[in-house]
Amino acid sequence: MTNSMTAFANSEMDFENLTINCELRSVNHRYCDINIKVPERFRFAEANIRHNMSDKLKRGKIECSLSYKKHSLAQQQLTLDMDAVSALLSTTQSIEQQMENPQAFSALEVLAFPGIQIEKQSDKTALLQVLMQLLATAIENLLQARQREGAQLSQLISSRCVKMQQLVSQAQNRIPLVLEHLRTKFRHHIAELVGEPNNDRIEQEMVLLTQKLDVDEELDRLNTHIVEVLRVLEQNEPIGRRLDFLMQEMNREANTLGSKSADKEMTAISIEFKVLIEQMREQVQNIE
Repeated sequence: MTNSMTAFANSEMDFENLTINCELRSVNHRYCDINIKVPERFRFAEANIRHNMSDKLKRGKIECSLSYKKHSLAQQQLTLDMDAVSALLSTTQSIEQQMENPQAFSALEVLAFPGIQIEKQSDKTALLQVLMQLLATAIENLLQARQREGAQLSQLISSRCVKMQQLVSQAQNRIPLVLEHLRTKFRHHIAELVGEPNNDRIEQEMVLLTQKLDVDEELDRLNTHIVEVLRVLEQNEPIGRRLDFLMQEMNREANTLGSKSADKEMTAISIEFKVLIEQMREQVQNIE
């Protein structure tokens, strides 16, 4: 099954007084490059997150972002450090005595001061289990998104392979006509220049010219590569690098075909080959 490397997925879960969100973003990359962004509260789980991601995702530049929101105050029981509150008020009073126009502040501003609220520490074992479950859901969503886009990429590449097979047939049918046309043209040209041409020498020259213009081998290799591309698309494993190599080989054969072109139609066929190969190469860059 063909998988794309470009996808986005997210998942969300509630845990205690938190709503935790996990986002995964994936783009194409030569290798598997995982970047994890987590708040300090979840830092202890980073190694587990990386291990689970690398186990499921084999290629691509993948960014994992974990974040959380606290539930509304109505759903929470606040615990305050009253010693810290007393110390804060005492210190502010001392500072205000030195000020000409001290500014009043509210209780909410006191609550927002670092260290005033005592946050209940979560059980790390339970929190880790929730984070791993959340990550597993996000990874599954990402894989499904990759599969959907990969199926579309596979269809686009397959359709271009079919067009290339048709071009191979056109070129194979065209070659005998091109060679016969060159043979006739060559004979007429020699006859105009020489009164009594050497037919044996003409045949020798025609054999050499035919060998130079022969593209049967290139067309056979192109056809073989096309069949291999279609076979690889059916593999249930990462196939992007193999397809990229096949695109390079196909492009090389198409260039040789163009350099040996002997008429406008063969030139047009070779150009169409290169256009289709370039279109496939762009799609292949996104395949895992």
